[in-house]
Amino acid sequence: MPQLPVVYYDGGCPVCAREIAFYQHRPGGESFPWVDVAQAGAAEIGPGLSREAALARMHVRRGDGTVVHGAAAFAEIWRGMPGFRWLGRLFAIPPFGALAELAYRMFLRVRGLWR
Repeated sequence: MPQLPVVYYDGGCPVCAREIAFYQHRPGGESFPWVDVAQAGAAEIGPGLSREAALARMHVRRGDGTVVHGAAAFAEIWRGMPGFRWLGRLFAIPPFGALAELAYRMFLRVRGLWR
């Protein structure tokens, strides 16, 4: 049986926490394990992902164990949610994924202002 993708997010960031709460309460949100890295222990974070890295950017551990981050992590979430699947598929097509990553990196630059 395939494992569900696990979402790692910074619950200490008000903007991030609000965004994740939005997805958690959407149809399909219940199918993801959501890990607030600001509150999680090392065992909850798992291998190959440090607490520092997980707090710095959004990460998703796919069912096969690979970890994606940034805009690719959002695309992974969207592909698992009705109403957002098209957006997740769109970001797999160049240049949309690269543009989304650029926008995410711009967000990360201002995110520190909200902490």
